[in-house]
Amino acid sequence: MKTFFLLFLLAISHQVIAKQIDTSAYQTQRIKVNALLNQRSAKFGQYDQSLDAKTGIFGLQTKSDVKNSNEILRQIVLNDNNIFKELKILMEYKDQEVIAAKNTASEVKGRMLNYMQSIKKLQEENERIKSNNKTTSLAGSAIYIILILIAALIGTYFYFHNRLQNVKIPTNEKRPF
Repeated sequence: MKTFFLLFLLAISHQVIAKQIDTSAYQTQRIKVNALLNQRSAKFGQYDQSLDAKTGIFGLQTKSDVKNSNEILRQIVLNDNNIFKELKILMEYKDQEVIAAKNTASEVKGRMLNYMQSIKKLQEENERIKSNNKTTSLAGSAIYIILILIAALIGTYFYFHNRLQNVKIPTNEKRPF
């Protein structure tokens, strides 16, 4: 029984640790995605500034201004690709959590059904034992009463037998009348 209890506790602790690892991996992935989104926002701010930069003659953009803007835009696109990859990983973690939750729910439901069946069997066994106990109790009471009656009959028999033995019946005596 102790071994079963220890194995049960070990299984539960393993599930808790696995769930914590999944949750921490999910949280780490969320932090990573949020960092990439912050980088994207910063790059987009740089892109806006580069569009406003006009270092050419008469306040026009030069070729290097356009190249700089295009390079920042290219970095934003690369960053977006990284965000999509990390979001895909994040969604896979979320899907795994949903699957784990469904599995846990089905396991709990299965255990609950097994417990309910066990309780029902135990209740039926309890009722059967109670009815057997009542029958045995009645039979025991009947046997007790029968034994008392037999003892009373034997006692009565010996009482009257002894009385009859003590009484002397005159055999040839004359009667006065």
